[in-house]
Amino acid sequence: MEEKIRQFLNSKFSDSIIREDNFRGEQSFYVKPESIFPICEALLENDDLDVKFLKDITAVDWYDHPLAENGRFEVIYNLYSFAHKYRFFLKVFLPEDNPNLTSLTGLWIGANWLEREVYDLFGVTFEGHPDLTKIITPDELEGHPLRKDFPLTYEKPRFSWNKDNPPEVIK
Repeated sequence: MEEKIRQFLNSKFSDSIIREDNFRGEQSFYVKPESIFPICEALLENDDLDVKFLKDITAVDWYDHPLAENGRFEVIYNLYSFAHKYRFFLKVFLPEDNPNLTSLTGLWIGANWLEREVYDLFGVTFEGHPDLTKIITPDELEGHPLRKDFPLTYEKPRFSWNKDNPPEVIK
């Protein structure tokens, strides 16, 4: 299956593939940000590969790290073929000043929650998302807590069960 994925992507999207990586038996393709939607759409429509499941979307903040020269944020798409029992990754580097990708909610409805999580925690914007709002952090929280430059303080968040109690701030 590894070779089939490689051949498919190289034959149809050779200009979009930056590089391939294989770490501990896990196949990854680094792709250009503008190509993520067409690549995923082609994978989804190809019955031979049968990549029908978007398992996860996550991100890494490479702030103040040598890998940040490729882009501060790395968004990782975890794709899976049930028919072939095969998992692989598509990875995209995004710049610090405009971390922006096309939403995959038009392909996989499950991308809705996954993209909202990455937006909330890292600040990556997904263009065309039907409801790009916070999903984990309180609405009042400014910033994105999984960014490496987010302040390292702790504040007890206010939820419905503790909204009348003042928050505790620990520094």
